[in-house]
Amino acid sequence: MWRELAPLGRHRDSGGYRRYAWTAADADCRAWFRQQAEARGLTYEVDRNGNQWAWLGDPSAGDAVVTGSHLDSVPDGGAFDGPLGVVSSFAALDELRARGAQFAKPLALVNFGDEEGARFGLACVGSRLAAGQLTVEQAHRLTDAEGITLPQAMEAAGHDPDALGADPERLARIGAFVELHVEQGRALDLSGDRVGLASAIWPHGRWRFDFRGEANHAGTTRLVDRRDPMLSYAETVLAARREAELAGAVATFGKISVEPNGVNAIPSLVRGWLDSRAADQATLDQVVDGVEKAARSYAEAHGIDLDVVRESFTPVVEFDHALRDELARILGADAGGNAGTGGNAGTAGSGAGLRVPVLGTGAGHDAGILSASIPTAMLFVRNPTGVSHSPAEFAAEDDCVAGVLALADALEGLACR
Repeated sequence: MWRELAPLGRHRDSGGYRRYAWTAADADCRAWFRQQAEARGLTYEVDRNGNQWAWLGDPSAGDAVVTGSHLDSVPDGGAFDGPLGVVSSFAALDELRARGAQFAKPLALVNFGDEEGARFGLACVGSRLAAGQLTVEQAHRLTDAEGITLPQAMEAAGHDPDALGADPERLARIGAFVELHVEQGRALDLSGDRVGLASAIWPHGRWRFDFRGEANHAGTTRLVDRRDPMLSYAETVLAARREAELAGAVATFGKISVEPNGVNAIPSLVRGWLDSRAADQATLDQVVDGVEKAARSYAEAHGIDLDVVRESFTPVVEFDHALRDELARILGADAGGNAGTGGNAGTAGSGAGLRVPVLGTGAGHDAGILSASIPTAMLFVRNPTGVSHSPAEFAAEDDCVAGVLALADALEGLACR
């Protein structure tokens, strides 16, 4: 499966993946998912929001156990973020069938659409729509860099955008959702463990900073006469790093748009996007407020106008404690809660003979979105470098197999007799 999926959407020059929602690369990945489902005799369907489902058993029976992740990527992303969870879900089903497992509940494998938000700027679009956390009106206003709206992109890809909307009936059929994901950090590598169990997702959000100055000639305009928004932006980037260090959080300006974007032109507009995450809401507020305060001070000093817009936000997500504790029991031990990244609040042992530490994460996931509607949990697979959202993202094959076995144990404990 991994060999078949690996070439899809891979950029020849960067070596990274450009699997953006509702593009040709995305269509190839979706076709791969359907082929895997049908090869296993599963019932395949696409829901109203474009999420793909593969069912074993009767979906209408309710109390289904669901696993899966996503196949789309960030720009020049790695191979494991998302796809590892989807590939592992099929592999775990194969493992359970090889064990002769008898299912007492329906089982579903899912590929959620547009999790990364690389094309339309909002993460977890498929799961947000299903959970009613993104309205139809909001979804219809999403636009990519070329001015193409989400409905236009979906229609071009053969999906009816008029069907978009909350899907409470589908979610009501689900008793538990377990998402396996490559760890986006080094906690497991540092602890020497192959697989971890999630406790919580840090609160996080995206803020857009618009610095507006005055375009002018780079060669003829005196420095004292300039209203250069790039200066205020640059100082704000450094301020974000300082605020994050002081608070023990993270803050990143990773995307920028400049107008008129000429080598010999002073910019009229510099638009930068801040991503910030922290272990708790108060700390996150402290960081973002500090960055905005610094930005406004720098803007005023340079004669720059500044607008700050919060484009998305997800509060702290505590995964369902009962489900988390049940997975810990299935995997071999009692686990307590710990929301800190890299925190180890207990261990569990899987059928693969592993310790399974409990840890938090600063990354958002579909499981986090769905946690407000259904019981959700997550398993992490060791990432030896901690690198993610990069072609250097990696997980060793034996660790991936350990993840599959742990996921199979979890599904067997939740769904089988």
